[in-house]
Amino acid sequence: MFEALLSYNFLQNAFFSAILASIACGIIGTIIVEKKLIMMSGGIAHTAFGGIGLGYYLGIEPLIGAMGFAIFSALGISQLQNRTRISPEVVLGMFWALGMALGILFIAVTPGYPPDITSYLFGDILTVSRVDLLITLIMDLIIVAAIGCFFNAFKTYLFDEEFAQVIGLPVSRLENLTYVLIALTVVVLIRVVGIMLIIALLTAPPSIARQYTNSFLNTILLSILLGIIFCSAGLWVSYLLDIPSGAAIIIIAVSSYFLISMFKKPAP
Repeated sequence: MFEALLSYNFLQNAFFSAILASIACGIIGTIIVEKKLIMMSGGIAHTAFGGIGLGYYLGIEPLIGAMGFAIFSALGISQLQNRTRISPEVVLGMFWALGMALGILFIAVTPGYPPDITSYLFGDILTVSRVDLLITLIMDLIIVAAIGCFFNAFKTYLFDEEFAQVIGLPVSRLENLTYVLIALTVVVLIRVVGIMLIIALLTAPPSIARQYTNSFLNTILLSILLGIIFCSAGLWVSYLLDIPSGAAIIIIAVSSYFLISMFKKPAP
């Protein structure tokens, strides 16, 4: 595997993509788990499929379309939750279905042969291109910069929202920023594990990390390390056995969580 990594560009792209995706996953995954935004993340991920379809229809990079749809849906869900009395799950479900429906529609009306969307739905890290790497790097830089600049504000918002309001933090803006960062992370992970499997990779590493530390920063760092291990292991298994990479990564990540949870007592 190591010799192949040095020889083939597609394996190098996949390896670097695993590292970059793990950075975003470790940071935002920790926030998602602590703030209980798991289904929100799934909804944004499925809505992004509409942007992928639009990208194919317009002849642009599908991930750029996915990013636009993901950000729009994240902010739209946030606004509707705050302005209506409808249950957040209802709003989320409608965005979830609408994004998938629009994606199917755009792909159906795209001229020529219908594109293969399997890698976007279920992930294929071995098909990551240089353009995908560049987009992922930009998304990572935005996520790291945002969390780094507002780290203490995010900690307060995540663990005690009422106290954050009392001391004058802009909770509404922090919420919107959180949703946008989730959207960016979804775009980062689409080519790695696919829309259908994103939730597992966002939740497994931080869920394992929380069993070893109660520190917010340490949870993020350990989640990033675990993400790199899971993605690299999944890449290796996928290459050796010629099986779908997204499925391999998720099986390893979730199996690790189950095994660790069975034999490791939670941190006090």
